[in-house]
This record gives sequence, C-alpha cells and structure tokens, in this order.
Amino acid sequence: MSPVDPALTRVLRLRVPVIVRLAERRMSVASIRDLSVGAIIEFDKAAEEPLELFVNNHPIGAGNAVRIGEKFGLRIGVISTKADRIRSLGA
Repeated sequence: MSPVDPALTRVLRLRVPVIVRLAERRMSVASIRDLSVGAIIEFDKAAEEPLELFVNNHPIGAGNAVRIGEKFGLRIGVISTKADRIRSLGA
C-alpha cells in the first residue's frame, strides 16, 4: 500500500457546509415584514418530493427525509459522480 500524501490527508479532513433544502419561494419584502409567530408559508413543492442536497452551496444530490430517533436525516436517492462532488468543493 502506498503512503498517502499528508497534504491530501489534510484536505480530506476539511469540514464544509452540507445543506438539505426543503423548498424555496420568493416573497415580497412587505409579506416578510408582516410575518408573525404561527404564520404558515406555503411552497409549491409537494411534501413527497425529494429534498435537495447541497455541499458548499452546490447541488450534489437528492433524497428523502428520514427520522433517526429524535433527529432528522436524509436517505440519498440520487448523488452526483465523485468527480462532480469534488468539483463542487472548489468553487
């Protein structure tokens, strides 16, 4: 087995933002100003649709929400290639 370059080892340990996006919507500033506790914002996305997975603010996949005990998780159903995922880290 060949030794791993220490620089590569450091890069692989870097932590980057991983985001799961439920949905998005545009709203007027007036509508946002008028939001209050208990208000409901409706989105065009169906509840059954996959959630989008982003790394470093770049889409890399999608999946479905799962419950892990009392926490939330994502079961990945679609993922980009390793090369595309690595490219998403550079921008």
